[in-house]
Amino acid sequence: MSKIVIFGNSGSGKSTLARQLSHSQGLVHLDLDTLAWKPTSPPERVPIEQSSKEIGRFVSAHKAWVIEGCYSDLLALIVSTATEIIFTNLPVELCIENAKNRPWEPHKYPSKAAQDDNLAMLTEWIARYPERDDTFSFAAHKALYDAYSGKKTLYSNNDWS
Repeated sequence: MSKIVIFGNSGSGKSTLARQLSHSQGLVHLDLDTLAWKPTSPPERVPIEQSSKEIGRFVSAHKAWVIEGCYSDLLALIVSTATEIIFTNLPVELCIENAKNRPWEPHKYPSKAAQDDNLAMLTEWIARYPERDDTFSFAAHKALYDAYSGKKTLYSNNDWS
């Protein structure tokens, strides 16, 4: 039974890869964006204890899964149960290009226009990935990757084959 954790910068292809693995391997897909944020403006994180319970319910309910997100604090809660991790460590420029070209994500935005309204903020946030020191940063993701002793893969482009 595959239990795969995918992480990386926003726009690095996590969701695309997770969907591909979900279809090809019959895995249930969890996008952590769907449980990490309160539906408020400006966005506010759900308390980690609440997110942890939801992740625990998901993992308990499914034998084979793929979980993806940029939240190293949430991923650290379940990475020990993974059979494999994947770090999508693309160059910032490619992440920004991917973000600009991504289709509408109805589970995150009420419309394509609303998603596009957020693009300037998102591309600025993506660009700061190497310098940030938060749970969404390159440093946090690299530490998660380096600490994992099981099967792990690092991608530096969107060629998953």
